[in-house]
Amino acid sequence: MSLLKKLAGETAIYGLSSIIGRVLNYLLVPLYTRIFTDAEYGIVSELYALTGFLMVLFIYRMETAFFRYGTDPERREETFSTALWSVVGSSLVLSTLILVFSKNITGWLDYAPEMSSYVTIFGLILAFDTLAEIPLARLRLEGRPVRFAIVRLTGIGLNIGFNLFFLLLCPWLLKQGVMTDFIEKIYRPEFGVGYIFLSNLIASAAVLLLLLPDILRVKWEFSPRTWHTMFVYAAPLILASLAGIVNEMIDRELLKHLLPGDTQSNLAQIGIYSASYKLAMLMSLFTQAFRYAAEPFFFANAKHQDARKLYADVTKYFTIAGALAFLGVMLYLDIVKHFIGEDFWAGLGVVPILLMANLFLGLYYNVSIWYKLTDQTMLGGWIAVGGAVITIALNVWWIPRIGYMGSAWATLICYASMTAACWWWGRKYYPVDYDFKKIGGYIALALGLYFLSEMFVKYAGLGQAVTLAFNTILLAIFLLVAWRWERTSLRMLR
Repeated sequence: MSLLKKLAGETAIYGLSSIIGRVLNYLLVPLYTRIFTDAEYGIVSELYALTGFLMVLFIYRMETAFFRYGTDPERREETFSTALWSVVGSSLVLSTLILVFSKNITGWLDYAPEMSSYVTIFGLILAFDTLAEIPLARLRLEGRPVRFAIVRLTGIGLNIGFNLFFLLLCPWLLKQGVMTDFIEKIYRPEFGVGYIFLSNLIASAAVLLLLLPDILRVKWEFSPRTWHTMFVYAAPLILASLAGIVNEMIDRELLKHLLPGDTQSNLAQIGIYSASYKLAMLMSLFTQAFRYAAEPFFFANAKHQDARKLYADVTKYFTIAGALAFLGVMLYLDIVKHFIGEDFWAGLGVVPILLMANLFLGLYYNVSIWYKLTDQTMLGGWIAVGGAVITIALNVWWIPRIGYMGSAWATLICYASMTAACWWWGRKYYPVDYDFKKIGGYIALALGLYFLSEMFVKYAGLGQAVTLAFNTILLAIFLLVAWRWERTSLRMLR
C-alpha cells in the first residue's frame, strides 16, 4: 500500500503539470477554431501528427532503455551520458536533413511553397524536444516529479504566452495603431498558423535551457558496449512506437487522401475531427500523467516480492480513474463542447468512441509491462504492428464509407485488440492475476450510465439544467459503487 501511495502521489504531481498544461493548451483550441478556418486548423493537426511519428525516429526509445539500465545507481551516469550522446548525434543529422529538404517536404504535403517555413520550424522543434527527453527521463527515474513539473509548466506557459502575443495582442496593437513600427518588424498576418509553431519552438528552446544544469553536471562519456546493449533492447520498441504513432496519427493522413473531396475540403474534415479529438484527449490527461509515473515505477519495483499483485492493483485503480474520466466528459459534454468553436461541433459523435479508445490505450500501457521487464521487446513490437495493421485496414475500408467516424471506430478496435493480445501473450512470460471481473465491471458500469443518460436526453427532453442534474446523480452512482467495491482497499491505502 505504501508503494501504491507513492505511485499515486507522483502521478498526482505529474498529473498537475499534464492537466494544467493540457487545460491551458485546450484553452487555445477555442482561439484556434475561431481565428483560423477548419482547413487551416487541419494543417496544424496534420503537421503535429507527422511530428509524433518523427519523434520516434529522433529518440528511438532511448528513454525506455535508460529506465531499463539506469535503474542501477552505479550504472546511471554511464547510461545517461551514453544515451544523451547518442540522441545528440541522431538529432543533429535528422534535423539537418529536414532543414535542407524543407521545400521538398512542403511539396510532398501538397502545401503552398511559402509554407516551407512551417517545416523548417518543426525540424528545430524536433531537435530541441529530443535533446530534452533524456534529461526529463532522468528526473522521472530519480523520483523528482516537482522539478519535472516546473520545467514542463514553464515550457507550456511560454507556449501559451507567445500564442496569445502573436495571435491576439499583435493584431490588436496593429488595429489600434500602437507600437506599429515594432509590431510590423516581428509580426506578419499572412504567416497565420505559423505563429502556433513559432510559439512552440520558443517554448521547446526554453525547456532545453532549463535542463542545461542537469545536462552539464554529468560526466560526459560514451560507452559503445552500453550503447549496443541499450539499442538492442530499444530497437523492437522503435517498431512498437512507430506502430503506436500509426495507430494514433495515421487517420489524419488517410482522411486527407481517402475522403472524396479536394484537398481543402478534406483538410476541413480533418480540422473538425481533430477538434473533437481534443475533447476526447481529456482522457489522456490522466493516462499521460500515469505513464510518466508508472514506467519508472514498474522498473524500480520489478524485484519486489509482491510486484505482480502491485501491478494488478494499479491496473484496477487505473480503470476506475479512466471510467470516471469517460463519464466526466460525456455526462457534461454540453458544457465541455464549448472548448471548440460551434462550427466544429459536427464531429462530437466521435468523442465517446475515442474516450473509450484512450481508456483501452491506458490499459494497454498497464498490461504491456511484461515484455519490458522480461526483455521480450520484440514481441511487444509485433503486437503494436498488429495494431497498426488493424488501424490502416479499417481506416482504408471505412473512411470512404463513413468518413472520420470510421477513423474513430478503427482507433477503438485497435487499442482494444492490442490490450487483449498483450494480456494473452503476457500470461506465458509474466503472468499477472488481473481482477478482470472488476475491471470489466467498471467499464460496463460507465457505459451503462452513459447510455442511460442518452436515453434520458432523447425521451425526456427536459432541458439542459435538468439533464445536468440527472447526469450528476449518475456520476454519484458510479462513485458510490466504486466506494462499495473498493472500500476495504481504500481504507488500507489511506
